[in-house]
Amino acid sequence: MPSATYTLFRNAILAEQQVVCSYDGRTRELCPHIIGTSKSGEEVVLAWQFAGESSGRLPQWRCLRLANVRNARARNGRWHEGGSHKTEQVCVSKIDLDINIHVRKRR
Repeated sequence: MPSATYTLFRNAILAEQQVVCSYDGRTRELCPHIIGTSKSGEEVVLAWQFAGESSGRLPQWRCLRLANVRNARARNGRWHEGGSHKTEQVCVSKIDLDINIHVRKRR
């Protein structure tokens, strides 16, 4: 059974909502794109961080281990596509939901 955080991120993908959360002690503003599990079976999400706090430049792709996410909440706002799809993602090994494959192709 998925965690409450997993369910929140999954529902945000389906609704194309932003997620605000704390991760590694920093506030992150994200648009989640792909959710599932890592090779080790952990719940993970690949998200485009467009604002908030970061150790590097923003915007950028983030791979978040959902067990480490705190105070997550979904909100309405402009959907951010993300950029630079030059390399294949390796964050999510077993994909449950991908906005570009499972959500947008149904519309």
